[in-house]
Amino acid sequence: MARVAFEHVGKTYPNGHLALNDFSLEIDDGELVVFVGPSGCGKSTLLRLLAGLEQATSGRLHIGKDIVDAWTPQSRNVAMYPTMTVRRNLAFPLQMRKLPAAEIKRRIDWAAELLALGDVLDRLPKQLSGGQRQRVAMGRALVREPTVFLLDEPLSNLDAQLRTQVRGEIVDLQRRTGTTMVYVTHDQVEAMTMGQRIAVLSAGRLQQAGSPQALYETPANTFVAGFIGTPPMNLIPAALLKRVAAIAGSSHEPNKSSYPALSAADTYHTLGIRPEHIDISPEAGVPGLSAQIVQTEYLGHETLLHFVFRESGRQDTMAVYTARMEGSPRFEAGQAVRIRLAPERLVGFDSNDLRCST
Repeated sequence: MARVAFEHVGKTYPNGHLALNDFSLEIDDGELVVFVGPSGCGKSTLLRLLAGLEQATSGRLHIGKDIVDAWTPQSRNVAMYPTMTVRRNLAFPLQMRKLPAAEIKRRIDWAAELLALGDVLDRLPKQLSGGQRQRVAMGRALVREPTVFLLDEPLSNLDAQLRTQVRGEIVDLQRRTGTTMVYVTHDQVEAMTMGQRIAVLSAGRLQQAGSPQALYETPANTFVAGFIGTPPMNLIPAALLKRVAAIAGSSHEPNKSSYPALSAADTYHTLGIRPEHIDISPEAGVPGLSAQIVQTEYLGHETLLHFVFRESGRQDTMAVYTARMEGSPRFEAGQAVRIRLAPERLVGFDSNDLRCST
């Protein structure tokens, strides 16, 4: 096990593509950190740099107390998750290191017990389930007893049910072994459910690093707000809220004294709010902002209501927002409604899309 640190790391390819820009992050010994972001954001490049498969253009990489920029991949003792499979596959990396046969057997037996592979050690790959193949691949990396374990989108080829099962196994494996683990994914659900900390990247830059709860409740900028969460945080221009509230001729429109969200609209450029913190009521006689339902999604335990605000008697068709409500509330597409935003749950962003501290 070892601490890992990226110190102002940059990577520019010969064709001029800037893959990473001044990336700095420390990963504690025994911590599971997830790198998440859209395709091309630089997360897999970080793993390849850490494994020694590529060289950084600038900055330093640390494993433990050592600076490893000039080290070969073999000398770094990191295991990058492969997609292979059983007994001979587990033994192969150990045989390449010329370990004694007794030590090879000890490590294979340990990995087989840890990953519940004892019954399949002598099976052919075609005789294994998808989940078993994934565990064999993890075992091949684990028998090396690496200081750092790197996983690059290991579950992308599994169906949804198996992904849920295997990601639980990975988290449990990391907890039992205490191995420092860096996990790359574009799936923010995987990131939220697996990571002790999450590092969100975009265009080669670190946007925010923190616990899943911190990223969900206090995103550093509108990119993180819109990327983390399913559905993501609603990002509502403050100017739109003020226009909607200024509709003339309605005694039910809120004012600033009765509806704090409008005071927030005077302070911030953009207001963010999670779908579960929006209340929707039938229009007649209920205070709130004027809106119209455009689509409903019934999911059994909850319903997603997609809506647009209406200003000056017409709907704003440019932006659709989402509210999450428990059960199956009776709303239909085209229905006029009133929207209330929980003021204590609003997140304010400035004109540079950065979260305001107050």
